[in-house]
Amino acid sequence: MSTITIAWIALPLFVGFSIYLIPKLDRYLALGVALLSFGYGLERVLNSSPLTLQLLDNFGVTLVVDQLSGYFILTNALVTAAVILYCWRSDKTAFFYTQTIILHGSVNSVFICADFISVYVALEVISIAAFLLIAYPRTDRSIWVGLRYLFVSNTAMLFYLMGAVLVYQASHSFAFDGLRDAPTEAIALIFLGLLTKGGIFVSGLWLPLTHSESETPVSALLSGVVVKTGVFPLLRCALMVQEIDPIVRAFGVGTALLGVGYAVWEKDTKRMLAFHTVSQLGFVLAAPEVGGFYALTHGLVKSALFLIAGNLPSRNLKELKQQPIPTSIWIALAIASFSISGFPLLSGFGAKVLTMKNLVPWQVIGMNIAALGTAISFAKFIFLPRGGEGNAKSGFWAAMTILLSGLVIANCVYYDAYTISNIVKPLVTIGIGWLAYFVIFQRVTVKLPRVIEQFDHLIGVMSLMLTLLFWMVFV
Repeated sequence: MSTITIAWIALPLFVGFSIYLIPKLDRYLALGVALLSFGYGLERVLNSSPLTLQLLDNFGVTLVVDQLSGYFILTNALVTAAVILYCWRSDKTAFFYTQTIILHGSVNSVFICADFISVYVALEVISIAAFLLIAYPRTDRSIWVGLRYLFVSNTAMLFYLMGAVLVYQASHSFAFDGLRDAPTEAIALIFLGLLTKGGIFVSGLWLPLTHSESETPVSALLSGVVVKTGVFPLLRCALMVQEIDPIVRAFGVGTALLGVGYAVWEKDTKRMLAFHTVSQLGFVLAAPEVGGFYALTHGLVKSALFLIAGNLPSRNLKELKQQPIPTSIWIALAIASFSISGFPLLSGFGAKVLTMKNLVPWQVIGMNIAALGTAISFAKFIFLPRGGEGNAKSGFWAAMTILLSGLVIANCVYYDAYTISNIVKPLVTIGIGWLAYFVIFQRVTVKLPRVIEQFDHLIGVMSLMLTLLFWMVFV
């Protein structure tokens, strides 16, 4: 299995660069890599014994592949395959598929790393590949959004690297468990980098503009898998180092509330989905023990929703209320919205129940408010008028088949969720959310300021977050 793992890690990079030699096979090679990742991730989810590979004995450079990794790898595989099928008949060149597969392989690398230096290398490669995909249209707007993302990401990773060096200085190892003996400033610096990279709390306010202004398939990749590369190391550290767990949980609650607080008022579909990505990452962090399953569910839902949003006649929700959307697209939109709201028979239900059962008491109120906000947010989509005319882009239904089928099949992961009390609570939450939408949020318009999202404030927010992290770690 060790040899297979090494070959699987290297394959996306080899195939990515080989696409230039045989560009006519670009789609087939890219899809083949995603399918191999699906097989590998599924095997890891079903296999309860973790695989550990020690790469450098003296530096703690280690790979760990377990069920947590398996859920994230499955997410990456399914989202990447869906995006490739969505773009199958488009005019995307070999360059696009090359960067997609390099991004795919680098994301997988993060999900199996158990040391800070390997994570750093993988995250830097991800930044470059993501920038090239964001800037792919070569318009002034796309290049600016890509450069903004690259600058914020690289600044965050500079803080992260300083923290990793301090961990090595304290423990003579780059391994995650070196945080036990690391000084306060090392933990704060590393967390700042990961919080920014993962779009967590106010450090992640670069995310809405980046995800909403990117091309539809790129938005699906960024929201479905890329942001989870900052979340995964936080989960792994929380599970390995008990002292870190309360900090990660606290950011989970704060992020869930912050993201949904913006999402319920947002009238632009892609910006609403982007803010809701921030909120859902909070659910992943709120219960680290079960974060992998929630990450899988969110990745499938959010990538599906971004692909659907790209096929709606408008991004403006007010205009969509006046323009009935095709019934077939509305059904796909409703299924994804029901899942993320926690409706039974879809994996979002089991993921939410499992997360709520693994919260500590002080988290419960905040996470229930966030769940209510989710129901309010997606009532905007569920109650859009339907029956209009129009066709989805070529490849849309192939992508939807993968993503929505995944939501139904993944529902079997936690079938113990189906008890009367577990079913009633989400339904009541959804009902209250819909009522609040019709009574308040549909009639009231609040335009939240975007000042803090501006480029010149993003780095300043990092400084404030660093101060907060110092305080949290010290306490």
